[in-house]
Amino acid sequence: MTHVFHRHLRHAPKLAVAASGMTFRDAEGREYLDASGGAAVSSLGHGHPDVIAAMHAQIDKLAYAHTSFFTSEPAERLADELIRTAPQGMSHVYLVSGGSEAVEAALKMARQYFVEIGQPQRTHFIARRQSYHGNTLGALAVGGNAWRRAPFAPILVPATHVSPCYPYREQRVDETPEQYGRRLADELEAAILGQGPDSVIAFVAETVGGATAGVLTPVPGYFKAVREVCDRYGVLLILDEVMCGMGRTGTLYACEREGVVPDLATIAKGLGGGYQPIGAVLAQGKIVDAMSRGSGFFQHGHTYIGHPVACAAALAVQRVIHRDGLLAKVRSDGEAFGAMLREALGAHPNVGDIRGRGFFWGVELVSERASKAPFDPALNLHVRIKKEAMAQGLLCYPFGGTVDGKLGDHVLLAPPFIASRGDLREIAARLASSIDAVVRGATTS
Repeated sequence: MTHVFHRHLRHAPKLAVAASGMTFRDAEGREYLDASGGAAVSSLGHGHPDVIAAMHAQIDKLAYAHTSFFTSEPAERLADELIRTAPQGMSHVYLVSGGSEAVEAALKMARQYFVEIGQPQRTHFIARRQSYHGNTLGALAVGGNAWRRAPFAPILVPATHVSPCYPYREQRVDETPEQYGRRLADELEAAILGQGPDSVIAFVAETVGGATAGVLTPVPGYFKAVREVCDRYGVLLILDEVMCGMGRTGTLYACEREGVVPDLATIAKGLGGGYQPIGAVLAQGKIVDAMSRGSGFFQHGHTYIGHPVACAAALAVQRVIHRDGLLAKVRSDGEAFGAMLREALGAHPNVGDIRGRGFFWGVELVSERASKAPFDPALNLHVRIKKEAMAQGLLCYPFGGTVDGKLGDHVLLAPPFIASRGDLREIAARLASSIDAVVRGATTS
């Protein structure tokens, strides 16, 4: 009997009792290789001594201080570090407790910016189908995941959703990647014009699509074209890097690879590496300046924002990443990991696409490769793969509804940055074995 309100109410999850490096151990003594960092969170793995030491030291000095009264040294130092390494023009960091909170704060920050500069008629957000920006109501409203939105649709603020950058399924055979990206940017422009260009607050996008569609990497030039469209109509660009940022794709910010700078960026997950709940919004100077010259007050806040222990943990995580050269490691080992996945799964008749960057990869499953037809959702293929992988001692992140919120299955992989090439090879092998076992059973039953 459990009194915990678990995600699934018909069965309780296994009880985790310890974790170290790449490995979890449950109460029955079974060990699991962590191939997904939870939900792309554990960038340094588990039990890193530098992070634990920083948390202990901070607890001894100051565990909590409400931001309506005080700032704290770790919050100030973390903000300094994030701005030092941030995309050009970012001047301030708003510290929160997770990814959904970060997106909520960014949406409100964007709205208040236009109120402050005398454009209160801007009330609308545009995002993409099959995007995921969080589970709180504002983040859920702007997100485009049909399955997650459906039960709450009547109480969500309306938003417009345009096509995702999903070349495996939506790039035409007669267009280059660059032409496809331009077509998507033209669709965004049409949506802005259709809504009324002076009514749109922002376009919100994951730089690399995350959990919902299984790691969608943008085609070359797509985000540059999007940035140009936003600038043409005075629309802000909010990039959601909660899952793909903080080194996950091999650069600290995924947008570095795209050659664009957002007006607001949201980060979380790998920011604190799972050692404490933390997230943040990075804001361009023009947004902060407008509020400073206007009301002088951001009308927002939560009890635990800027939490000193969380900030100390996140600062330690970021320092280890830079000190140990882990961004370069993720880039080089990420290429090797992609090759391992393609070697293990590339010829599998039910693997349609293997895509990714750095330590962020997605494997999309299909019932038939030539037609790209997804499996029947009634098979619950992703659920069965997760269960089989755990039986084989592997933690991965399968999900369903890849194509449109109902159809499609994929597996997301996001191992800790400390993973050795041996670990990565083992992940690829166990995943291939798990997928093969489940698909073989599904197609013969």
